[in-house]
Amino acid sequence: MPALTLREVLALDPVRAAEPELLAGAGALDRPVRWVHSSEVYEGANFLDGGELLLTNGFGLTDADDGVRRRYVRELAARDAAGLAVEVGRSLPIMPPEVIDEAGRVGLPLLALHRVVPFVRITEAANRAIVARGLSGRHSVVRPWGDDHTAALLADLADRAALNQPEVEARAALAGFHPGPGSRLIGVSVHGTRETGAVDRAVRLLGGAGVLRAAFPGDVLALLALPAQSRPGSARDPVRAVQEAFRTAADNGLTVAVGHAVGHSVAAGSGWLRWSDTLRAARTTLELALTVPAAEPGVPEGPLVTSSRALALERELTRGGVDANRERLAGMVQHALGPLLAWEAAHPSDLVRTLEVHLRHGCSPTRTAALLHIGRQSLYQRLERIESLLGLEIDDPDLLGELLAAACAHRVVRGMGAAASGDGLRTVA
Repeated sequence: MPALTLREVLALDPVRAAEPELLAGAGALDRPVRWVHSSEVYEGANFLDGGELLLTNGFGLTDADDGVRRRYVRELAARDAAGLAVEVGRSLPIMPPEVIDEAGRVGLPLLALHRVVPFVRITEAANRAIVARGLSGRHSVVRPWGDDHTAALLADLADRAALNQPEVEARAALAGFHPGPGSRLIGVSVHGTRETGAVDRAVRLLGGAGVLRAAFPGDVLALLALPAQSRPGSARDPVRAVQEAFRTAADNGLTVAVGHAVGHSVAAGSGWLRWSDTLRAARTTLELALTVPAAEPGVPEGPLVTSSRALALERELTRGGVDANRERLAGMVQHALGPLLAWEAAHPSDLVRTLEVHLRHGCSPTRTAALLHIGRQSLYQRLERIESLLGLEIDDPDLLGELLAAACAHRVVRGMGAAASGDGLRTVA
C-alpha cells in the first residue's frame, strides 16, 4: 500500500480545522509524507531527512529580510521536504510574497493555516495515520503476527529495531498506550502460556496502569506504565508492586520476569530506548530464570516471579552470551571455589549453595538457616567447613564480591551444562 500523501494529510480533520490554503506547489500534492514535524528553529531544514511536512507559527519569518526568507524556502526544498505549513494571523500577519514566490519557483508545497489549531493535535493525527498506513502495508510481508500492531511494536522494541521516538509514540498511541509524564515503565515477560490473562489480571490489581501486551509462541511480552504518584511521600517501589501483582495474578507453573523501572518523559527524544531496555532486561531475565538453577529453594506452589534486579549478577556474568563466557566463568569458579568443589565431589554436601545464600543475605545466620531449612548449629558447622577448606574468613569484606560472583557463576555454569545436555537454552520471543 502506498505511503500517505500530502493530499491525504490535508484531508485529516485537525488539518482541515486549521483552514489550510495552498499558496504554491499544487503539482506536488501527491508526494509521500514520511513524517510531520513542528519547529520554530529557523535552521530547521538542517534536521530534516526528507519527506517531512514542517509546521511553523512563522515567528522566525517576521523580522527576516527577503533574501533570508527565500534561502529558508530553498533549504527546505533542498532537503526534499514534503511541504511547509505556516500559521498566519498571529506572529505572522500575512504570508510574505517572496516566500510564496520562492516556494512556487522550487516546487515546494506552501500552506497558510488561517485558524489556530495546536500543532500537537495535527502532528499526532498525521503521524498516527502515517504509521498505520505503513504497518498495514508491510505486515503481510515481514511480520508473522499479521495485523497485530501491538505485537509488532513490542517485538521491534525488544529487538531494538531501528526506531525513533515519534514513531514509537505514534505506534503506541494506535494501540491505546498513552504513558503520562512521570510514569514508570516496566517490561514483563511471561513463560508457560499463550494467553495474556495473567497480564490483564495483574494490571487490574495495579489499578490505573497502562499496558501494551501480546502473546508470542510460548511467551507473553508486556510493557506496563504505572502512573506517577500524586502525593509527596506516597512513592512505592514499582518493581516490587508489579512482582506482587503477578504473584497474585499468575497461575501455578508460570514463570514471570520483571524488568527494571524506567521513567517516561515527553521531552526525551530517545526515551524509546529506555522502553526497549526494560523489555530486553525482562526477556534476558526470563531466559536466565528458565536456564540457571535458583540460588535459593523455590516456593513449592504458585508462579515463579523474579526480576532483573534479582538476577542482576547473573545478567552481568553472561553479558554478551553464555557461550562466549563459558571458559571465563569456569575459570572464575575454579579459582575461588576449587577446594569446595573438590570436597563436594567426594562428600555429599551443599556447601557452595550455603555459601551463596549466606553471602546474599548479609551473612545473617538466622536468615540463612531459615532459607535453607536447617538449624543454626548445622549452619555453623557448614560455615566452619567452608572456611577451613578455603583457608579464609567468609565475612571478610574484601572477599564478599569475589566469593558471591564465583558462587553465582557456578550456578550459571551448571545451567550451561544442562542446556548442552539437551534442555536447550531458549530464545524468548
